[in-house]
Amino acid sequence: MSTKRSTPSAGKPSASSTPKSSSAASVGTADARWTVPLDLGGKSLDNVVRTLAEVSWSQARKWIESGKIAVDGTTWTQTTKYVPVGATITLHPRAPSAKAARVAEARDELIAYVDASVVVVRKPAGISTVPFGDESPADRERTLDAVVRDVLAKIDHIRGRAPLGVVQRLDKMTSGLLVFARSFAAKKHLGQQLRDHSMRRVYLAVAHGDVPRKTFRSRLIENRGDGLRGSLREDERAVEGQLAVTHVEPIERLEGATLIACRLETGRTHQIRIHLSEAGHPIVGETVYVRNFAGPLITSPRLLLHAKELGFVHPRSNEMMTFEMDPPKDFLSIVERLRSS
Repeated sequence: MSTKRSTPSAGKPSASSTPKSSSAASVGTADARWTVPLDLGGKSLDNVVRTLAEVSWSQARKWIESGKIAVDGTTWTQTTKYVPVGATITLHPRAPSAKAARVAEARDELIAYVDASVVVVRKPAGISTVPFGDESPADRERTLDAVVRDVLAKIDHIRGRAPLGVVQRLDKMTSGLLVFARSFAAKKHLGQQLRDHSMRRVYLAVAHGDVPRKTFRSRLIENRGDGLRGSLREDERAVEGQLAVTHVEPIERLEGATLIACRLETGRTHQIRIHLSEAGHPIVGETVYVRNFAGPLITSPRLLLHAKELGFVHPRSNEMMTFEMDPPKDFLSIVERLRSS
């Protein structure tokens, strides 16, 4: 079973595209519709709406975030999503609430698989898996588990939020696949697979330097002496810390970096990031575990770490379930940049 994102193909602007002058007059009082022309294709939704509707940035973003803008019939609430040439942009002033719009959008974008026991989710970068307690009330509503609960409640036609068990987490700036449990029995079953290392988790990463094929094995502690998580020194007691094992395989040599696959045997907090950083190969976009890195840092808007493969035994059927998700556009664009450097 696989899940891949597809990029809409570019096309020519429609001859029936609404002129700016007439569309601007209808905005705010009735539905308005535009076809994205060639010069706006591939730009962010807020930029496209601002330009076509001839309104301010703040007004364009307000419409989008409140669920008033649809792209090819689907409501988009993320202002920075890229819009393809030829897409139809529609303004719906009387559209449902932003929460309802987010739920509808999230169902298509986030849910890779769902049944009564599990839900497999495609996590975008920039969203926390669960709240940490210091978020604003609005931010707590946007964590991945909160959005998934709302989607499941909509699917199951129940009021409030659906129950959900957190089995694994991905860092906020990491994209990719993860699984939530929908029952106590499923959570217990999946948790055991994590503990006995039978759950398959393969990540893609872009790391600085020429990364060799290697298995990293160390014991991680909360504070290695500088306030950061890290590995114990070889001369320290081996019984301390948590065992962490990461299998690294180089895929492609890039300019100043390597595209690698990382298979987790264990799943400790920041395990891949720590192992690569301590080996002198911090992940591109790393902002925490780079204190001792002497080389030039490759610029990236986010951590280039992506959970590409996920496999587990289904808690009820005992069937082996496998999923794959290609890296998102922001990840691939930097890989391409480093290929052509």
